[in-house]
Amino acid sequence: MSTHSSATGSLVIHSARIVDHGDIVEDGWVRIDDGIVTERGTGPGWASVDEVVDATAVAGAGALLTPGFVDIHGHGGAGAAFDDGAEAIRIGRDLHREHGTTRAVVSLVTASLDSLARSVGLIADLTETDADILGSHLEGPFLDPGHHGAHEPSLLRHPTTADVARLLDAGRGTIRQVTIAPELPGGLDAIRQIVAAGSAAAVGHTDADASMAVAAFEAGASILTHAFNAMPGIHHRAPGPVLAAAADHRVVLEAIADNVHLDPHVIKLVFDSAPGRVALITDAMAAAGSADGHYDLGAVSVTVENGVARADDTGSIAGSTLTQDVALQRAVQAGASLAEAVRALTETPARAIGRDAFLGRLSPGMLGDAVLLDAELRVARVWSGPRLLV
Repeated sequence: MSTHSSATGSLVIHSARIVDHGDIVEDGWVRIDDGIVTERGTGPGWASVDEVVDATAVAGAGALLTPGFVDIHGHGGAGAAFDDGAEAIRIGRDLHREHGTTRAVVSLVTASLDSLARSVGLIADLTETDADILGSHLEGPFLDPGHHGAHEPSLLRHPTTADVARLLDAGRGTIRQVTIAPELPGGLDAIRQIVAAGSAAAVGHTDADASMAVAAFEAGASILTHAFNAMPGIHHRAPGPVLAAAADHRVVLEAIADNVHLDPHVIKLVFDSAPGRVALITDAMAAAGSADGHYDLGAVSVTVENGVARADDTGSIAGSTLTQDVALQRAVQAGASLAEAVRALTETPARAIGRDAFLGRLSPGMLGDAVLLDAELRVARVWSGPRLLV
């Protein structure tokens, strides 16, 4: 089990392979002062500080230091669902932090508008008290009934200006992304409304063809929610939303690298087709870090068997039991380069939600979120910086 600590005082982590910004630097060191990265270099050139961590002594030969992982799409962990309030969110976040996820967007499954408005308001409050919570992600209710996945179909609805505004207002500027099926009546207008409010619009749980996906991206959508899942696939005469997203340099493609949602060959395909634009997400539900059994995902009853979550009524995959360290391992095993797989856990997801000025890099001035991993990409230690004050 890893340990985690807030980075207060002065800290140097040295003798690590630093994997950051698409590069790997051998024998690197990073200095963090009061939770902010202040210096980095190679070799023995750091000054005396309060705490010195020898990466090789802690994590063994080949130890890696990366920025803290950022998960922009996850629903829970350690038996707790993020839909169930502040304490459940903290329980789930504690589990994922142990696996390297220093910051996360709290994803909510489809519920009534009243319930979602309450939840995004509560999460807005948490962003003011809990440094690791970046805001919320509404995965619904504006989804295609034919691609509802583990969302309760009876609660899905078409987006109206008033309904979208109500949710955005309830989030008080902390809704980071909204997943929407753009082909729904009012869908493209809703995308424009979401983007105008400062949130990212994500195309997902959709029946959109390539031309509709292009229209959504032209309207301002900038994320593809869990690429390939809950959307048309790639056919040689119907390229679908995945290829439309891969062809658009403004769009980040979420990927669930658990070898269940995506075959390893497809994980590699996503990295190859959208270099620098992949965000490795967990889409984790309550069972992440917990035993097989029965769980609730919003209004949907779910059974987890051999670590795979499926909705009881439809058999649809119902989120994952993934953690981001395992996503890193799976992506590298699938053939993604280590540097690009780390970028997909750090810099790219931070950029996708407009937080890359402070997160996702180990550069001076950035928040001091860092993960120390051994040569097998297992987490040895995690550090978290202070709250993001914007």
